[in-house]
Amino acid sequence: MNAMPPDGLDAAPADAPADAAIAREAARRRTFAIIAHPDAGKTTLTERLLLRGGAIQLAGAVRAKGNARRTRSDWMKIEQDRGISVATSVMTFERGGLVFNLLDTPGHEDFSEDTYRTLTAVDAAVMVLDAAKGIEAQTRKLFEVCRLRNIPIITFINKMDREARDPFELIDEIEKTLALDAAPVAWPVGRASEFAGTWDMLNRRFLPVDADDAHSVALDGLDDPRLDALVGPERAAALREEAPLAEAACPEFDAEAFREGHLTPVFFGSALRDFGIGHLLDGLARHAPPPHARAADPRKVAPGEDRLTGFVFKVQANMDPNHRDRVAFVRLCSGKLVKGMRLKQVRTGKQVPVNAPLFFFAKERQVAEEAWPGDVVGVANHGTLRIGDTLTEGEELNFRGVPSFAPEILRTVRLEDPMGAKKLRTALGQLAEEGVVQLFRPLDGSPPVVGVVGQLQLDVLQSRLRVEYGVPAGFDTSMWTVARWVAPAVADAEGRAALERFAAANRRDAGEDHDGALVAFFTSDWRRNRAEEEWPMLRFHAVREQHGLEEVRR
Repeated sequence: MNAMPPDGLDAAPADAPADAAIAREAARRRTFAIIAHPDAGKTTLTERLLLRGGAIQLAGAVRAKGNARRTRSDWMKIEQDRGISVATSVMTFERGGLVFNLLDTPGHEDFSEDTYRTLTAVDAAVMVLDAAKGIEAQTRKLFEVCRLRNIPIITFINKMDREARDPFELIDEIEKTLALDAAPVAWPVGRASEFAGTWDMLNRRFLPVDADDAHSVALDGLDDPRLDALVGPERAAALREEAPLAEAACPEFDAEAFREGHLTPVFFGSALRDFGIGHLLDGLARHAPPPHARAADPRKVAPGEDRLTGFVFKVQANMDPNHRDRVAFVRLCSGKLVKGMRLKQVRTGKQVPVNAPLFFFAKERQVAEEAWPGDVVGVANHGTLRIGDTLTEGEELNFRGVPSFAPEILRTVRLEDPMGAKKLRTALGQLAEEGVVQLFRPLDGSPPVVGVVGQLQLDVLQSRLRVEYGVPAGFDTSMWTVARWVAPAVADAEGRAALERFAAANRRDAGEDHDGALVAFFTSDWRRNRAEEEWPMLRFHAVREQHGLEEVRR
């Protein structure tokens, strides 16, 4: 959002070099995520959006099997076996002169951390609701993340061709549960088996459910007698009653309020029947914001600046198991990326060659000759780039807000074949870089501890260890139930000395994470509270921003 920078954060200098071509290309980008509770229809909607964008030609390709699978967003074996999304996919397509970068996020709550990080890389989100269920638990959690980041949200109420709740009831739930104004820009005509299409409330046209969106019917208002012929007298009468009531009872759509995160436009449709998708894409094109200025230390970065900046929000290993590759997903924030550039990794000061930047279409990829603000590109990574890293053409700055969260489940790894110890270390290291699992190495040299949010993450970890690395492994319950990053309350010599004393006194109950940051383990929250009382010069954090290692490193 175009919010003012926080106190202490300088805006981009008034004389910061800008480039008209960069600004023009940035204005063509729409980078968005889809958020939803599991089974709301997110994967089907993703496929339909790609079909509308001309990115795939075969309906069912996202879930098809064998040779019919032109591409897919769920590409891991466990995703294919279980029919779930557990990794973020990036898909790029063009439509109507605009470039859409769609970041498809995991729907299962056990992978919320991956979703949270992905939401740092988008400028808008599409919230998918099941018309029969409304707002569900995971939807509410993801919405709160969007609200914290001022991400504007478009609502798509899916499955209108099935038994559904009353649209007024759904809109009222959005407003009361999320404290968000809801402005219907479409209104359903009929319900379930009687669903005939939607009335476009902004453009005064009827969109028939079984016709392409290009074949909408412009009417002279709701009193036009052609409406009766199109949908039947009963449904026409219901629409003439409901649409004016919705216009009177609901706020009018306001583009500025939407971009500020105060209002959501509401669309209705059916992803399964491929209806309402074009209308939704038109809404994204017209109303979703292009890349905006982003907060960084020590200044704000505008997309039209001529020097490149970007940050890593995801690392993915083994997208192509035949090559054992590792790719860092980089969101570009300013400037122009050209194949062959060398960029500065601010965390280490090293130069990173970008010889073959990649554009993604789920598992498929192609080399990008150039890329612009708002684009997501892949950079080949051999363990150098980490989640949260900032890349620049030389400037010392760090983008904010790529988080790690304290795990809720701690386990020790049980290796079934002792001869695989070296392969296990390599696998866990790579998967920790990826963010699939958090890896902790106890200071006393005891076996490593892995941390996850939920049980499904352990299942995915076990599957990937076996399938991708050939390492059969299991997990044993740890004596610890709570983990916290430890940092000085004040980053001075006295604070650092207290940190050293804590580490020396708690070698059995402390470790380092994959980035070398100090972590304390506790058997209960009561123990954690005692530690906070006994060490007032230290802070025990449940969340850590990835680029802020200097604040928590021993």
